[in-house]
Formats: sequence, C-alpha cells, structure tokens
Amino acid sequence: MKQIEVVAAIIHDGGGRIFATQRGYGDYKDGWEFPGGKMEPGETPEEALRREIWEELETRIDVERLVQTVDWDYPAFHLTMHCFWCRVESGSLTLKEHEAARWLGLSEIDCVDWLPADRAVVKTIKKADSFAV
Repeated sequence: MKQIEVVAAIIHDGGGRIFATQRGYGDYKDGWEFPGGKMEPGETPEEALRREIWEELETRIDVERLVQTVDWDYPAFHLTMHCFWCRVESGSLTLKEHEAARWLGLSEIDCVDWLPADRAVVKTIKKADSFAV
C-alpha cells in the first residue's frame, strides 16, 4: 500500500476557536480538514508545515507543539499525519486551494464533515475540552 506522510496545522485564535478548511480538489473534495500537506525530503515536520501553510493560505504561522500523530488507512494509501497546535504570526488566511474555511469553537467542532483521519484529531481535541495550548 502506498505510504503518505503529511503535516497538519491546528490553527487556533485567542477566542477559543480553531481553523478548519474544506478541500477543493481530489478524491476527498468537499471534506473538511486541518490545513497542511506533504513533507518534502529533508524537511522537518515544522518546516514542512510552515511552507505548506504559506503556499495554501499565504500566512506565516508559529508552530507551537505536536498534538498527535495519526496513522490512518484510506482505501488507496496509508496516511501518517503529524498534527501541531499553531497560531497565526502574519497574513490573513487567504484560501488558495480550499473552497471554504470556518473558525469553529468547541461547541461547533462537529458541525462540519471532517475527513476520517482528521476525525481522530477532533476526538483528541474534544477530550481535552478546550483549545488551550
């Protein structure tokens, strides 16, 4: 089975919300996810995440800490996703690849249709009962 390693940003704001994006392309178009993407050879997860968020959202982020690594088997590939708490340093979260985005509070986190691997992260966040870092 094909192996894919990616990074994902759980971007939070000062108001207790996280940033969710809706895929605009591919087999999982319209599913909701934490933004990020594939790591390139020689990159650390943090470097890859900063690059991906700049490419996808024209935003500079501060990568704060690893929340969890999710391993998930999709029908065509195995995904390893490293998920980090992040905050915006500069930029305005401009959607370049996604079709929609929402800031979600803890009470709203289940109102979007998360992709399967991202649901595992949402479950972890809900257990923590807050978006505190």
